[in-house]
Amino acid sequence: MSGLLIRVDDLRGPEIAALLQSHVDDMRAESPEESCHVLDLEGLRRPDVTFWTVWDGDRLVGCGALKELDPTHGEIKSMRTVDAYRGRGVGSAMMRRILEAAAFRGYSRLSLETGSGEFFAPARALYEKFGFVVCPPFGEYREDPHSCFMTREI
Repeated sequence: MSGLLIRVDDLRGPEIAALLQSHVDDMRAESPEESCHVLDLEGLRRPDVTFWTVWDGDRLVGCGALKELDPTHGEIKSMRTVDAYRGRGVGSAMMRRILEAAAFRGYSRLSLETGSGEFFAPARALYEKFGFVVCPPFGEYREDPHSCFMTREI
C-alpha cells in the first residue's frame, strides 16, 4: 500500500490510546492473564522502546514497537492494524520499518512473542513471511502453551 506515513510516536494522542486499548482488550480476551504479555501505554513509553504509528493521511491505521533486550537483540511489540486496513499492507510496512531500525542499531537478532491460537494465525503468517521461525522462549519469557515465540537473524 503506498502513501503510508510511519513515524515515531510519543503515545500521547487520543487516537493511539484508543488503538492500544483495543489491542490490549483483544489480547486479554484471547489469552489468559498469565499469558498476556501486551505492554500498556506506560510500558511502551519506556526508554528502551521505540514506538511507531502508521498513518494514511490523517487516519491512524496501525502501530508497532521495538524493544531493546540487549545491544544485539531486539523484541517486536504491539504490532497492530486497524480492522478496516487489515490485509492491505500496513503490517508489512511496519515490519519493514522495524527491520530497518534493528539493522541500523546493529542488532543481530529480532524476536517476538505472539499467541498460539487461531486468532493470532494472521500475525504468525506475517512474521513467517518476513523470515521469522518458531524458537524457544527468550528473555524473561517461559514456556507457555498460549504463546508462540519466533525469531530471525538480521
